[in-house]
Amino acid sequence: MPEGGPIDEDPPKFVKAKPENYTTQFKADEIRIFFNEYIKLDKPTQQIIISPPMDPKPNIMPLGTARKDIKIEITDTLEEYTTYTINFGKSIVDNNEGNPYNYFKYVFSTGDYIDSLAVSGIVRDAKLKAPSEAISIMLYEIDSAYTDSVVFKKTPRYVTYSQDSTYTFSLENLKEGTYQMLAILDKNDNYLYNPKNEKIGFVAQPVSIPTDSTYELTVFKEELEFNPKRPSQIKGHQILFGYEGTPLLDSLSINLLNSRPEGYSSRIVKVTDKDSLHYWFNIKPESDSLSFEIVTPTTRDTLLARVTDQARDSLKVTSDPSGVIGLTQDFKFKANTPLVDYSEEMIRIIDQDSVEVPFTAEFNPIQNEVILKFEKQPENKYNLTAFPGAIKDLFEATNDSLKVALRTKALSEYGSIALNLQNIKSFPVIVQLTDTKGVVKAEKYSEASSSFNFQYLNPGDFLVRIIYDTNENRKWDTGNFLKKIQPERIRYFSDTLNVRPNWDLNETISID
Repeated sequence: MPEGGPIDEDPPKFVKAKPENYTTQFKADEIRIFFNEYIKLDKPTQQIIISPPMDPKPNIMPLGTARKDIKIEITDTLEEYTTYTINFGKSIVDNNEGNPYNYFKYVFSTGDYIDSLAVSGIVRDAKLKAPSEAISIMLYEIDSAYTDSVVFKKTPRYVTYSQDSTYTFSLENLKEGTYQMLAILDKNDNYLYNPKNEKIGFVAQPVSIPTDSTYELTVFKEELEFNPKRPSQIKGHQILFGYEGTPLLDSLSINLLNSRPEGYSSRIVKVTDKDSLHYWFNIKPESDSLSFEIVTPTTRDTLLARVTDQARDSLKVTSDPSGVIGLTQDFKFKANTPLVDYSEEMIRIIDQDSVEVPFTAEFNPIQNEVILKFEKQPENKYNLTAFPGAIKDLFEATNDSLKVALRTKALSEYGSIALNLQNIKSFPVIVQLTDTKGVVKAEKYSEASSSFNFQYLNPGDFLVRIIYDTNENRKWDTGNFLKKIQPERIRYFSDTLNVRPNWDLNETISID
C-alpha cells in the first residue's frame, strides 16, 4: 500500500488579514485572518489573550471545525486612541498534523499610531520550584482614579501570559505611563483577582514605561481573614464548624451561649486536611436551637445551629504508625471521639530483648492525639501496650487493651544528605527537603550555621528548599497585596537530589 508521502511538519503560514495587521484608525467590527491551509484553534479560551481586554469578549471562529481563516466578531465598544493586541499563543494549528503557528498576534489601533513600548520579566511561585500553570501578568494604569482594590473589580489595561517552561513574559505595544504590575493565577480567566482560590504577585513600586528594567514577580496564596460558616450537626453530640482563613487554633474558642446543663463540657478538634472544626459536647442542652460565640484575638462571631437526638460515635483508638516506625518518628494514639485524658503509668513499651523502653508523652488536643516519644535503635522490635483505661474520652469511655507491634529498619536501608550552603544572604533560615510534589520530608532551622545534615532518609528524589525566616517565627509566611507585604523569600536548588540506600550524599549549594 502507498505510504501517503512524508508527514507534514510545517506550521500554517499567514497570508493576509482584513483589515491589515497593524491597522490604525480601526473602525471595523469584524476581522478576518487568512492562512495557506486549513487550520483550527486549540484551547482558544486558555491561549488567546486580548489586551486591553474587551467586555463582552469577541466571538472567535473556527470552533470545532477547520477553515482557512480566523473570524473575529467584535461586540465591544472599543476605546478611542487605544492600541489593541490579540495574541493567539499556541492556539493556531494546522488541521491534519496539529503543527502550531506559535505566538502570532494581530495588532490594531483606534488612534493615529500603534503604541510600541514593551516591558518584560520572569514570574515565580513562592512555594513551588516552578509555577504549575501559566500565570497572567497584568498592568493597571495608575491615574487619579486608581486604588489597589481595582484588581477585584476591573480588568487590567494590558495582560499577557508567562511562557511555558521559561516562565518569562513580555508585554508589548504599550503606551507611555505609570502602571501597577501584577501576576495572577487566573483560574476562571476573568482578569479579576479572587483571593479564595487564586494566587497573586506584585511589583512593590509603580512601573514607569518606557523602562530598561526587567521585573521578577512571585505569586503566592494569601491567607484569608477568618470567617466561620454556619455550623451543622453531623452526628450525636458533634457539630461541624467550617471556616475560611487561617485562624490561630490555640487561641480560638467556641462558647455555648445557651443555658448549660450541670456537668456540661465541650472540646474542639481540627478536621484533618480540611478548614473545619468538630465541636463536641457531652450533654445535650434542652434547647434544639443552640447559639454559639466564636472568638479569636481579632474577631467575634455569633452563629446558630439546630441539633436533634442522634446516635453518637463510640470510642475507637488507632495507632500511627503501625508496622515500621522511623528512627526519628514519634508514635501517636488517635481516636474518633475527643480525648481528654491519658495515663503514662498504663502504657508500656518493650523492645525485642524484653527491656522496658522509657518514653515521654504529650497531648495535642486540637489534633486529638497522644504523642509518645522514645529513643529507637535500628533493626529492633518494639511492643507497645496501652492497658484498659489508659486513654479516656469526653464521654468517660476508655480504651480496651491495645497492643501494637513496631519495628525499625537497618541503617543500610536509609541514605543521608549533608548540605553546605554558600552565599546565605541573612539568618535565620529554614532548610527543607521535599519530595518532587513539594511535600516536606525533613526540615532544619539555623540561626548561624550554613551546614545541615539530614539522616535516616528513605530512598527517593528530594528537592532542597531554603526559606529566609525574616520575622524569626520558624515558619514560612505568605504575603498580602493590599498591605504590600511580600512573601518570605524561598530559594530552590535547581537539581534533584537522589538518595540511595546506604549512601551518604555531600552537596555544596550556592544560593544566588
